Amino acid sequence: MRVILVGDSTMQARTGYGDAFCQLFQPGVTCINLAKGGRSSGSFRAEGLWDGMIKLLREQRVGAADGANDRTYVLIQFGHNDQPGKPGRSTDFATEFSPNMAGYVKDVKAAGGEVMLITPLTRRTFKEGVLPNDLRPWAESILKVGAEQGVPVLDLNAISNAAVAAMGQPAADTLAEAPPRFDRTHLGPKGAAFFSEQVMEGLVKHRPELAGAKTLAP
Repeated sequence: MRVILVGDSTMQARTGYGDAFCQLFQPGVTCINLAKGGRSSGSFRAEGLWDGMIKLLREQRVGAADGANDRTYVLIQFGHNDQPGKPGRSTDFATEFSPNMAGYVKDVKAAGGEVMLITPLTRRTFKEGVLPNDLRPWAESILKVGAEQGVPVLDLNAISNAAVAAMGQPAADTLAEAPPRFDRTHLGPKGAAFFSEQVMEGLVKHRPELAGAKTLAP
């Protein structure tokens, strides 16, 4: 069993939850974090990173000892860098974002993988005591793509936003990287551990067959 992560800096190593998520699996599960900071649903493909993932997916399936039992799950999360104001990365919400995400789903299916879409992780900056959610339109777009393509969607945006809103700004700030790199989007070890558990819980909910692949809590 294999799991491949595709996404941006909120999922990648060091600044995101991806590596912490991979550590939640039993040793027999191969978990590969291909998320890369600064990438959008458009630039990840344009830079050839997506082609590399598809090649890896196909090679792993060919190399499997028993093709009948070979399963690779590809988890895909974009949205942060698709928003306006990021030259070379931003995508048009109306005409590009949804087709990009649908294209990823179709490619994974064609390559023989199982796909789950993930809505973008919430930002953590409160305004007058309220946590806004400027990523919600992108999350809703992903939910629609999932319904149209017949694949599960983990609404991490809603789950993480509700959790952060409940804890307040001071507690939310403990999830960030330590200064001098402090910001309210990326994650330190505590944040990575917190959100990776949310992702694992959502994954098992949508893919019950993976329940036995999770490492048992100490």
